[in-house]
Amino acid sequence: LLGFNIHGKTIGIIGTGNIGLATTKIMKGFGANVIAFDPVQNTSKQQDIGFTYTDLDTLLTTADIVSLHCPLNQSTHHLLNDKSISSMKDGVMIINTSRGGLVDTASLIKHLKSGKIGHLALDVYEQESELFFEDHSESIIQDDIFQRLLTFPNVIITGHQGFFTGEALTQIAKTTISNLTLFAESKINHNEIT
Repeated sequence: LLGFNIHGKTIGIIGTGNIGLATTKIMKGFGANVIAFDPVQNTSKQQDIGFTYTDLDTLLTTADIVSLHCPLNQSTHHLLNDKSISSMKDGVMIINTSRGGLVDTASLIKHLKSGKIGHLALDVYEQESELFFEDHSESIIQDDIFQRLLTFPNVIITGHQGFFTGEALTQIAKTTISNLTLFAESKINHNEIT
């Protein structure tokens, strides 16, 4: 499978929270043009990092790579579906490290087969609770859709292991301890969801 350079490509970031912004910085470092969609725009970071906010339709039709970094809720369920994927560039790369339910897996397969999706990277999957976090090396996987995804040479599935580094685990532990300490001391915690 032939790769491509990121330099000069348009990267569409959907969701500009901490992870979306970190991805944006990395892509800018590679010389990419970054556009983003988020209902809550972070204009100070936009100026600091140097990306452009746009509407979702423009992002989907313009980006060479679409990277998902948003929560799964009623408005984002199957955000990428047959209609939205059809509007994308031919050969688009889709990356989902956020939540499996953001994409309609049947539509992914349809558009992988047609060549509309040129590359697909998934760290999450809609029905992952039955597949990930368990050793299935001695069993037959019953999920035919997942099995079909595995047959494509241009698909990589990391099974919620994309974060699995010593540094990431250390940072997760530090953040967890800090959150618990702030809670116990009744102090303001910027990680708190209200």
